[in-house]
Amino acid sequence: MLQRIEASVPGKSGIRSLRRGSLTIPALAAALLVSGCKSTPPQNAPIVTPHPQAALYPPRPTVPPPAFKVFHHDASSITLVTKEDATDDEVESLIWELRDAAHAHTFDTLKIPQKLVDERDHKIWFHIYRGSKCASEKYASGPPPCGGSYHAAGDYTFGSYTSPEADNGALLHGEDHETELWDPDAPYKATPPNPS
Repeated sequence: MLQRIEASVPGKSGIRSLRRGSLTIPALAAALLVSGCKSTPPQNAPIVTPHPQAALYPPRPTVPPPAFKVFHHDASSITLVTKEDATDDEVESLIWELRDAAHAHTFDTLKIPQKLVDERDHKIWFHIYRGSKCASEKYASGPPPCGGSYHAAGDYTFGSYTSPEADNGALLHGEDHETELWDPDAPYKATPPNPS
């Protein structure tokens, strides 16, 4: 540990120096400079550059999507209701089914008007609820039926102001946490449905 020691240096009145044993800090610095510190790495040393970690998305579930009904719709959103005990995997499967229908233009086969999706103003939201108890919270007048937070189980968004084919899907875990299901910036081609 360095100690501050007041010392008189011959010929230099009033100069104070830091000492460790008998070597002063200026002398130590000079010794390091003379010893040849190199500021460049050796020529054959690999240069390591940090790579951003790729986002991890869950695999597409293999369970079939649950049955649902259109609970409400307007020009920019469609609220879907499924069974109250739908699992996370089932909700994810439904979001993927919506994604396939969006990119293949097959919403009519899901009993969702394709015309409504085609006439959207840039973007349309699908809000998926487990049961109908809280499903009116986005549009009903009066106090929200389940309190002031958002109670959907999942969301799917199709279209954006910059790309009509952009989409995003998320499984919701309360108001503050969601699981993104895919990279929204990656191009997507619809997967044909499995014949039953």
